[in-house]
Amino acid sequence: MAKRYRYAFAKKKEAGKGKLSAGLAAASFLLFFAAVLLAFFLEGSYGFLVGGVSLFAMLLSVYGFIMGLLSFSEVNRKHTTSIVGSIANGVIMVCWLGLFLIGV
Repeated sequence: MAKRYRYAFAKKKEAGKGKLSAGLAAASFLLFFAAVLLAFFLEGSYGFLVGGVSLFAMLLSVYGFIMGLLSFSEVNRKHTTSIVGSIANGVIMVCWLGLFLIGV
């Protein structure tokens, strides 16, 4: 019989900052929907409230993008959530910036 080789792979954990980045992307996305619902139900009044929620969501996405990029420096970790969080935060950040520049 042929000799059978047995390989063992170490189970790697997800990068901690990558999890934070993905969570911040989800929070920013939920705050976007909260801002849209606030604007709809308040019928355009209290614009400072909608603007504050939107600005906070944009800052969350910027911070999440930075944390996602910093998470790639963690060694012996899986970087799946880092990739997802960085891309999602980057897209959300560009969308928020576009909304602010348009003036909506």
